[in-house]
Parts: sequence; structure tokens; C-alpha cells
Amino acid sequence: MAETRTKRNTPNDDGPRLDVLVAGAGYVGLASAVSIRQAQPNLKVAVVDAAPAGVWERDTRASAIAAAASRMLGQLGCWDEIAPEAQAITEMIVTDSRTTDPVRPVFLTFDGEVAPGEPFAHMVANKVLNKALRRRAAELDIDIIEGVAVQAFERGPAAMTIHLADGIVVNARLLVAADGVNSKLRAMAGIKTVDIDYGQSGIVCTVLHERPHNGRAEEHFLPAGPFAILPLTGDRSSIVWTERTEDANRLVASDDLVFEMELEQRFGLKLGEIRVEGKPRAWPLGLKLARGFVAPRLALAGDAAHGIHPIAGQGLNLGFKDVAALAETIVEADRLGQDIGAIDVLERYERWRRFDTVQMGVTTDILNRMFSNDFGPLRAIRDIGLGLVDRMPRMKEFFIRQASGLSGDTPRLLKGEAI
Repeated sequence: MAETRTKRNTPNDDGPRLDVLVAGAGYVGLASAVSIRQAQPNLKVAVVDAAPAGVWERDTRASAIAAAASRMLGQLGCWDEIAPEAQAITEMIVTDSRTTDPVRPVFLTFDGEVAPGEPFAHMVANKVLNKALRRRAAELDIDIIEGVAVQAFERGPAAMTIHLADGIVVNARLLVAADGVNSKLRAMAGIKTVDIDYGQSGIVCTVLHERPHNGRAEEHFLPAGPFAILPLTGDRSSIVWTERTEDANRLVASDDLVFEMELEQRFGLKLGEIRVEGKPRAWPLGLKLARGFVAPRLALAGDAAHGIHPIAGQGLNLGFKDVAALAETIVEADRLGQDIGAIDVLERYERWRRFDTVQMGVTTDILNRMFSNDFGPLRAIRDIGLGLVDRMPRMKEFFIRQASGLSGDTPRLLKGEAI
């Protein structure tokens, strides 16, 4: 495990002087720090996180890592450590049915690779990803200060004065807010958001099953919301199960037998007997888009800038696109002798990421509204649409490129190239 550094200055001095302070030690925050420091070693970078030390090791969730994100992690020196514990997604099927239907016809299938030997996505446990990024941060001499939140900040002409909850004052030219969908730094900066509450929650758990999944992912559109089965290493799968919030809360609070019966009704018996590993948890789902991604000496990244529905499995990959674009913007500005915290520099990052983020937010919103219902005429239209896409190879190839993160104006890191 990477060493966590806890260097401190006394409250009587003028505080550590940094180029970049990243708030948030999740995968977006850590990847931001590693990307900047690796490309421009002269920049002093540190990470501060409000969560207590070791919390990340208890995260039982897994995430879909698109091919572009895998390339970036390879360029950052992390993928070789992650790869043995990553499960390639070699095929995906989509169905549209009710839980009571005896048969779930497959309307759409995806398979193939974005390049020879390179699947369009992998499933990776969050703690595996976090561990690899922490190890790389330690190698780059990036301090990670845990259990301490950013309490306040003031902008100056050349630096941000940042007050931590333990009384330490830090001076940094740029503060990166990667502190999650309910970002306190975003609120402190006065950046407003567009918010839509779906009245849904996502139940997340891991299941063990008797037969192998062979790398196949499944997404079943059910009246209450999508039910995704995502392959993990071994005979295990990650479940992302959308239900109305009141039903989701009831399910995770129920005893193991009731939960597994409800789960089996949706999962089916194709992989044999199933058993839930660990305790299921539920998170409220909605759409949250920041009205601005930057302010003087402040940049939002990851969920602090955008929270979307998991229907397309693109939340983490949007965050990694932010990381790659922000790092490239900052590093190039520094190489040109520009102020990395100046608003004109940060606005380049905002222009790069804003349209793609809004587009993905709108797309997931429309998909969720279209598929999370049991309205007969709409069901017929969407099933015809899925069937037509399934018969159009070029359209399917387009969707695979989108899912792989390799479409559009792609930052260099996501192509596997150094900045």
C-alpha cells in the first residue's frame, strides 16, 4: 500500500506553498495529482481528503473502466498493477421486459474490440484502482493528507489561501475540487448546479454464482429502472440495480432471504445458484450538472462537476476525461510560462469538457425516462429502435467507440500518449 504522508507546518508560519492542491482522494482526485506531477515534475502537488485514513480499503464497489481510461492508467504507470484483477467485458446484451415475463428477449448485443486484444471496457474493484493510484502518488512524492477537510479559502492575485480543518493554512496556485457530487468546495465557490431528482436509488452489491459469466455484461430495462449485471474476476458479478427510492430502501433493509429472492427474480438462473457477497447498499440517483466548471484558481473535476445516472456506466469515465483534459491544460500552460490558476487558462479546460458532459447528462436523462416505465406504446417504439440498431453494424461500432471513450476531441492521456 502506498505511504500516506502527513507533513505539517505549524499554524504560526505562512503555510506550505504548493502549485496544485487537490481536494478529494478518490480515483479522480488521485489521478489528477498523478497526471499533473508525472508530466511536469517541477510542479508541487498534494492531495487532501476529508475521509478518515483507510476508508477507501472498505469500498466494496466496482467500476467500468473504458478502453480510453485503461490507456490513461497505463500511461500513468498503474495499469500493469490493475490488469491482473481486472475483468474484460467481451460482450454485452440489452433486454427490455418486466420482472414477471417468463422470457426476456435480447434486442441488442455488443461485442468486439476497439483494437486487437483490447476490449472496450473492463470491470475493476474501486479499492484496486485506488491502491494503484496511491502507490504511484507515493512514487511521485505526492503528499496525501487524510481525515482533514478544506474549511475555507480566499483567492489572492497569485495564489489561493486554503484553510484546513486542523488549523493548517496552505497556499496553492490552483485548487482542484474532486470532492464528490455533493462538493462543499463547489458550494463555497458559489457555483450553482442544475439538479433533477429521479426518485430512484441504485442498489449496488456483488454476487457469487455457480457458472462462469464468460465476460458477458447484461443490462435489463425493467419498469422501475435498469438492472445491470457486470462481470468481475472469478465467478462473480457486480449488480447495479435501479429501483424507486422507497422500494430500494425497503430492499436493502430487508433480511438476506427476502433480498436474494427479489434479486434472483431479476438475475435469473442462467448462472446457477447465486449468493450475495457482503451487505447491499443504496444511493439516491439524479442528474446534477455544475453551471460552471471553473472559477479563479479553482477547477471542478469528476462528480463535483457532474453527477449522472448509471444507465450508461459512464460516470467514472467522464471523471477520467476531466482528469486528462485538466492535466493537459495545466501542464501546457506551465510549459508556456502561464499562470496555471488564471481564469483564462482554466476556461480552456471548461470549454473542452463542458459540451461533452452536458451531452452525456442529457443522454442519460432521456434514456432513463424512456426506459424506466411500462407504457405500452413507448415500449414498442424503443424495442423497435433497439432491434434496428442491432441490425446496423456501423451504428453499433459507433456506440462501442462512444462507450470506449475514444470518440470526439480526446486528450492525449486517453489515447495512451504522454502529455
